[in-house]
Parts: sequence; C-alpha cells; structure tokens
Amino acid sequence: MSRLILFNKPFGVLCQFSGDGARLTLKDFVAVPGVYPAGRLDTDSEGLLLLTDDGRLQHRIADPRHKAPKVYLVQVEGTADESALASLRRGLDLGDFVSRPCEAERVDEPGWLWPRDPPVRFRRSIPTSWLRIVLREGKNRQVRRMTARVGHPTLRLIRTQIGGWSIAGLAPGEWRDGDPAGEDARGRVPALDG
Repeated sequence: MSRLILFNKPFGVLCQFSGDGARLTLKDFVAVPGVYPAGRLDTDSEGLLLLTDDGRLQHRIADPRHKAPKVYLVQVEGTADESALASLRRGLDLGDFVSRPCEAERVDEPGWLWPRDPPVRFRRSIPTSWLRIVLREGKNRQVRRMTARVGHPTLRLIRTQIGGWSIAGLAPGEWRDGDPAGEDARGRVPALDG
C-alpha cells in the first residue's frame, strides 16, 4: 500500500532530507523512512508539500501533464488591479518559457493564516494585497516570477492545495497521512470554500 504524507512546510525549511547543517530540512519534521517529496517548494515558500514512497504516485502528482491544480495564496507588494490579474490569467512570457493560462483573483487576507517567522517586512508607505493563484504547471519560482512580471513582487507565498489534498487543519511543521487516491478527508482550506 502506498503511503502519502501531507506536510505543512514552514518558511525557511529546505525541501529535502539532507542539508548543510545550518538550515532545517524535511528530516527535522518528518521521521518517516522511505518517503520523498512529490514536487518542491522553495525554501522561502510555505505550505503543502506531498511526500510518498510510491514512484508512480510521485510522478502523477508532480508531472504537469496530469494537470493537478496547485492553489497558492500570495501576498504581493502593491495593490494588484484587474489589468495585472488579466495578465496573470492569460499567461506571461518569463524569458525561458511562457506560463500557461491560470486562475488569478484578489482575495482578503485569510483569517486562519499563521504568522510567518520571520515576519514579512512591513513598509507603511507601500500597501500589500493577497492573490489566489491556481496553476496547472510548476516551473522553478514560477509564481514569484509571474507576480514580479506584472509589477507586484511576491512577499509571501503559501501553497494551500494540490489536487484534492490541502493543508486544512495542519499548523506549520505538522503532517498527517493522506489518501493516495487523491481525496483529503479533512476537506478544503476554509478560505477556498467560497
């Protein structure tokens, strides 16, 4: 039987089990032998990371050809207007690739959100806004590159959902077993339920 772990990766944690000794890695949180990440999250990103001991399942989750939607909550610098959102939705030329069309909308800061450690730098003269972005691909630092391209650099990035799995009920650094079939018995993240 395949094992699937849903992990809420904290900010600053390397998305691997080995490290340089100076930074926290997955082994500091998930003491389960034989599981590996299905996809990645940058060190400065937070949220849902799936780990499994099944190579086929790992491929199905990580491969963009399977089009599992990945949902991100993104705090950006400035107030993203409809023009910026439309550009995100259409897809953007990021130099080495053109992003596929995606979903992008402004949302309120979620009430369930935990404080980040260290906090995002606050600047009184520059407002921030929150976006919900849904991708069906996942290139290196893609969301950050997309928001920067439309003039709103990312300040905080949290992946809340991959396909039917979500971080609902998981505090940063916590994990639970999930259903490899793709259903998350805990349900969706409250802010995404409409």
